[in-house]
Amino acid sequence: MALAFRSSISFINQKEPKTSDVVVSASDEGEVGEKVHAPSSVHGHNHDHKEWMKVPVFVMLPLDTVTMGGTLNKAKAMNASLMALKSAGVEGVMVDAWWGLVEKDGPLNYNWDAYIELANMVQKHGLKLQVVMSFHQCGGNVGDTCSIPLPPWVLEEISKNADLVYTDKSGRRNPEYISLGCDSLPVLRGRTPVQVYSDYMRSFRDTFRDHLGTVIVEVQVGMGPCGELRYPSYPESNGTWRFPGIGEFQCYDKYMRASLEASAEAIGKKEWGRSGPHDAGHYNQFPEETGFFKRDGTWNTEYGLFFLDWYSTKLLQHGDMILASASEIFQHCGVKLSGKIAGIHWHYRSRSHASELNAGYYNTRFRDGYLPIARMLAKHRVVFNFTCMEMRDREQPEHANCSPEGLVHQVKMATKEAGVELAGENALERYDAHSYAQVLATSRSDSGNGLAAFTYLRMNKKLFEGDNWRHLVDFVRSMSEDGRRHGLPHCDSIGTDLYVGHIKGTKKKQYQDQHVALV
Repeated sequence: MALAFRSSISFINQKEPKTSDVVVSASDEGEVGEKVHAPSSVHGHNHDHKEWMKVPVFVMLPLDTVTMGGTLNKAKAMNASLMALKSAGVEGVMVDAWWGLVEKDGPLNYNWDAYIELANMVQKHGLKLQVVMSFHQCGGNVGDTCSIPLPPWVLEEISKNADLVYTDKSGRRNPEYISLGCDSLPVLRGRTPVQVYSDYMRSFRDTFRDHLGTVIVEVQVGMGPCGELRYPSYPESNGTWRFPGIGEFQCYDKYMRASLEASAEAIGKKEWGRSGPHDAGHYNQFPEETGFFKRDGTWNTEYGLFFLDWYSTKLLQHGDMILASASEIFQHCGVKLSGKIAGIHWHYRSRSHASELNAGYYNTRFRDGYLPIARMLAKHRVVFNFTCMEMRDREQPEHANCSPEGLVHQVKMATKEAGVELAGENALERYDAHSYAQVLATSRSDSGNGLAAFTYLRMNKKLFEGDNWRHLVDFVRSMSEDGRRHGLPHCDSIGTDLYVGHIKGTKKKQYQDQHVALV
């Protein structure tokens, strides 16, 4: 792919919401008259300027932006790509600061060199930077295109004590992230996992003090697999899980089992603490195939309520502990903090919301599981970052009982009630106009919280191709102005001030002497 300067440069100008809490009567599995979280006329076409605020758009950088050797990957191409994004009116970019790269060489031995180079490059182009404190491994999930394990010295500790990572009922260990069951135990060479995360964030703050609040405007705090506050209940690695399976509970390492046992004993139900639910099924089953998640299953019994409350509360406490530390570390630094929550939309229309329950979100037909999360984030003034903003119900397979629109609507209402800012991402790589239109509609505040920011997943060669690039530029302009979708003049649709070689219908010869390869 080629880029070259034009003789004239014209950047896209960027100009520097009211809801009703609707719960409609709907059916689940063929029944009528039960309450379900669902969207109202979420995507009405009210373009009242009083209801519209500019929504800055960021773009995620490739997962392998920093190499295993600790250097900036394809720096020349990155420079050209950032220039193109700036020309499109993008606010900035997001990058993962991988624990497995930065603290690779030993405890408290940090190498931020490549990230310093990137921050300076981003600053040179007048862009902003969101940095993710990525305490999870890269590899084994949707969209993972490279492998970045946890630091070698951490893996060494795991090899000595396999219970440091999440474990399912079959004894399958998941090395994506340290189990929250040992958050407060000095299992990492004398430090607790939360202390390790805090020391890492403190090192980042001290290293980037001159960039914080100016170039670096947001720090997203990783709290689980994929950086999301959840359990790794649907791992794709080795074919363990396939969409739309319900997943499995991840509470079988010795630390989680000890906590469950203590909680059961505290209420005089010692037998409830011996194990997780015996009838919860397997990764690729559907709710109605299990005793626990079926319509009138164990999930809604006294035992089920106890277990789900314990499981989800442990996750909330994990997030609360890490974010309390992050808030203290980054106070007065001029950056926003955010936390990412997964958009688990499959089986959302079922009573039990089995997939969400397995991930630690206690959300059912009778209970709002996102309001407690939103309140926990609000307590620390942390932005609620949510995925699947681009998805529409009618695009989903009927058998999966999905409702991404209903889920997004519920989250918008929960964040509004909790008084916390909401930001969004797309869950899957999409380049079509329909997905951008869905995000644009979702970003409005006419149904719950509007979006404070949107981060697009992800920068790659495809993004800069013909219609894909035109759709991005169109989308950024719409998010920046009044929420209306505008057609673009041809000069802006091909990159504003830059020629992008993959775009169709342009004359390449006149630029051949000044091109560079894009990421």
